[in-house]
Amino acid sequence: MPQILQLEAHIADLIAAGEVVERPASVVKELVENAIDAGAAKVTVEIQNGGMSLIRVTDDGCGIAAEDAETAFLRHATSKIKNQYDLEAIGTLGFRGEALAAIAAVARVELLTRPPEAALGTSLSVTGGVVQGREEAGCPAGSTMVVRDLFFNTPARLKFMKKDAAEGASVFAAVQRLALSHPEVGITFLRDGKREMQTPGSGALRDAVYSVLGRDLALGLMEVDAAFDGDMHVSGFVSVPTCCRGTRGYQHFFVNGRHVKSPTMTAALEEAYSNQKMVGKFPACVLHLSVRPNAVDVNVHPAKTEVKFGADRDVFRAVYGAVKQALEGDNTRPAAVLTGAGAKPPTQDSVTPNQIPVSLYRKAETVPQELPLHDIDLTVPIQREAVPARVVAEKPAEIRPAPETRLAEVREAARQEESPPAPPVREECPWRLVGEVLHTYIIVEQGETILLIDKHAAHERMHFDRMQAQDYTPMLQGLLAPAVLTLPAEAGTALLQNGALLERFGFAIEEFGGGSILVRGAPADLDLADVEDTLAGIAAAILETGTARPDAPRDALLHTMACKAAIKAGQKNAPEELRRVAEAVLSGRVRYCPHGRPVAIELTKGQLERQFKRT
Repeated sequence: MPQILQLEAHIADLIAAGEVVERPASVVKELVENAIDAGAAKVTVEIQNGGMSLIRVTDDGCGIAAEDAETAFLRHATSKIKNQYDLEAIGTLGFRGEALAAIAAVARVELLTRPPEAALGTSLSVTGGVVQGREEAGCPAGSTMVVRDLFFNTPARLKFMKKDAAEGASVFAAVQRLALSHPEVGITFLRDGKREMQTPGSGALRDAVYSVLGRDLALGLMEVDAAFDGDMHVSGFVSVPTCCRGTRGYQHFFVNGRHVKSPTMTAALEEAYSNQKMVGKFPACVLHLSVRPNAVDVNVHPAKTEVKFGADRDVFRAVYGAVKQALEGDNTRPAAVLTGAGAKPPTQDSVTPNQIPVSLYRKAETVPQELPLHDIDLTVPIQREAVPARVVAEKPAEIRPAPETRLAEVREAARQEESPPAPPVREECPWRLVGEVLHTYIIVEQGETILLIDKHAAHERMHFDRMQAQDYTPMLQGLLAPAVLTLPAEAGTALLQNGALLERFGFAIEEFGGGSILVRGAPADLDLADVEDTLAGIAAAILETGTARPDAPRDALLHTMACKAAIKAGQKNAPEELRRVAEAVLSGRVRYCPHGRPVAIELTKGQLERQFKRT
């Protein structure tokens, strides 16, 4: 049997360093977090060769006292925890007392620090975890940490490092996340002598978002600000549905000022966008969740990038409710993009929605049936009534019986809350139907704005909302000659497994043998010629969405049915039909199609006048 030996101290330090220091970005993250914990108002991060040859982090924080300078580089040395009870409510970013020791174990480190009350500072050099020199030095208040030759004594780690450009990009991403997590701190990032980012440190998250993520993305965000029971507060920004991105790389979540990876928060965000974003697109966000320190465990991962919540369900409900509130309050429409010298980009005001108090947040419960065909005097103001709705309550709810996954359980719990309906909100909205072009787009004049409405997308949303209503009961029409539908085995099985759901929405199907399905009935508002294509599309959508969400098959069915039942682009329609679609859009009931595409774009008088050189 092999003999058990206690590892030497420097070997143990190298192993511990591997848990904390994976690459230059890890070093920068730990050093900047220490600077923020030290109360710094300004932090400068400099790197060379991707951070492998040089990392310098300078701050104007409280500095380190001369007698504590060497102690700071010992393992488990920290000023942020005094006893075991402090672990139950951690309010700082760095608290393990391993960062400086781990970094010094695998690099050459120089520290220059001075507390504001001290006349002289301290200069300390540490190589491979061993102090090489110490002396008094004149320096500004705060701390400067220089890390050179990372992994010089662990060559096995060097072969896992990427090219300098890739490591530098990883450092830049880490600095960006830190800047978004603490907008009150002005952070400057220099790479190989070139300044690549600088935030103002104004304390306004919008300023940090603009500096870090850029103008284009920032102008496509709407504000989120909502408080909930249990001392939870969600704030930040999320993208309007038409500005969703192709990856989740633009999603940034923070808990008590700490950047985290949270499946619960990700699921809540994307659930709030259900039926409003395009398939394959993901909402961007910079969301800050504030909770009581003892309601979250930040000590579950060495790099502190993962956290554990005491109540996942409450976190899901808070994020879902806050984002849903912002989306419901979004009254903006995409602006027409004009080309030429006269074109000007949209202003920030044109894409930032008006906000409503969290107490007025409502989740739609019922949707009125389509308006009957009748003549409307479109030259007079139209009164708009809010749809009856329900509140996402702020107290724990009962859960439905055992869903398939925990996230599915949390989603379902968030939907169980009820409250009295909101009072009606009326608003004057005069408009005039001008006509239709290309048998696809309805033209409406509203004040000094022209709206172009995609009639198919808008009508599809009208059908989708009507079908989503709890009291929706379609009329079943029997087929004189039952249709035989032949599908791939998986698709046919998906339909038969959801037979009860299909029956609820007007379909009558049964197994016919040989992999075929017999269709005996279909909804009355669906063209008989579209029945087979609709069922095939429903099967494909069910297979694509899977079963992660209990209501995924229902949404897939409604998406397909609404699309097939809607009026088509290129189809000629009576003026009354166009009026009905336009009224639904102008009243605010319809903003996006079920797939997240916009149903209308705006063209202002000013834009036209610039194109015609009238201004």
